[in-house]
This record gives sequence, C-alpha cells and structure tokens, in this order.
Amino acid sequence: MASEKGFRYYWNKFWFLLWKDDSLKGWIFSLIFLFIFIKFIFFPGLSIVAGTSMPLAIVESCSMYHQGNLFSNFDEWWARHEEKYAPYIINKLDFQSFPLKNGFNKGDILFIVHADPSKIKIGDIIIFNAGQANPIIHRVINITEVNGQRTFSTEGDNNNGQLSFENGITGNQIVGKAALKIAPYLGWVKLIFYDWQNPASERGFCHEN
Repeated sequence: MASEKGFRYYWNKFWFLLWKDDSLKGWIFSLIFLFIFIKFIFFPGLSIVAGTSMPLAIVESCSMYHQGNLFSNFDEWWARHEEKYAPYIINKLDFQSFPLKNGFNKGDILFIVHADPSKIKIGDIIIFNAGQANPIIHRVINITEVNGQRTFSTEGDNNNGQLSFENGITGNQIVGKAALKIAPYLGWVKLIFYDWQNPASERGFCHEN
C-alpha cells in the first residue's frame, strides 16, 4: 500500500510538472522531457516501423519542385519537361502513375520507408548516399541489371539533367524511398537557420528551372 501511494505521489508530481506547471522550472522540464522522448523513444520507434535509419527527411533543395507546388498542374508541368524523359522511354501515362507525381518543395518533410533494391521500380523516389554533405532524394529514371546486380540512375524532377553521381547507384547506397509527404513547408523551421549559407542561387523559396 505504501509503495502504491508513493508511486501515485511521484506520478502526479511528474504529471503536474510536465503539463500544468507554468513556472520556468516547468517549462525547462517539459523541454528536456520532449527532447529525450523524441531522440530516444519516438525516432527509434519510428525507425523500426519504417525499416530505415532515416524515417523522416527534410527536403533541402528545389531539385524535385513542380511549379505551383501544392497546386501544381501536372499536364502543364509535363508539357515543359516531357522531352528530358524521352530517352528513358517514360511517357506521360507512366509518370502519372509514379509516387508523388507532383514532386515536392524545399522545406517539405517526407516519410521514408525501407527500400529493397530488388523491388525498386522506375519512378520511385529514393534517398541515397552519394558522398555529398547530405543524402540525395531523387526519382529513379533507369535501372540496369548485370549478373544479378541492380544499379539505378536518378534525376530531379526540376533538374535539366543528371548530376555526376546519379548513375550506377548501388543498393548499398540506398537509405530508403519516399512514401509520402507528411508536412509541407514545416522543415523551414530548421532550414531557416542555415539556408543563408547556400550559394545565392540556391537560397530561399523555389522556382521551376
């Protein structure tokens, strides 16, 4: 009985300090608790569910941007970009069936899931390590298989060509693939603190190339 009363006492005290105490001590305690919960409980749990070490990703560039963003007109976008997909025999109907066919914007937060290299398809958006400061999030436009080994080529929807590291991507480089956009623009809460360090042409909000 004494131990039960003791538990209830400390639990009530903890709950009050976490949610009801408006003092400076209460605010500091809540912030520390939130940091511990997110870092050591929420993200590890989300990683297990998603099957990848990076279940959430903030989009840091405009390489996948479509003009209009949330209100992008796919037909108009395709008319402007159709030519660059012709060499890969990707047509309008193909692209319309791709995940996130309207791309995404700088500052969006994406939910990333495990990507089995043997099941990745053309049109999937993968996140992969390419020796850059941060992983790259681009769309698969070609898949090559030699002796059972698959390699992938990607390109950003808003780029006018491939970057030097976008060919011959191996399964070992792949962190996961984008499943859905869960929070448009919310990543700017973080980006705003270091976006100014980017070259002038890459700062701020996106426009279509």
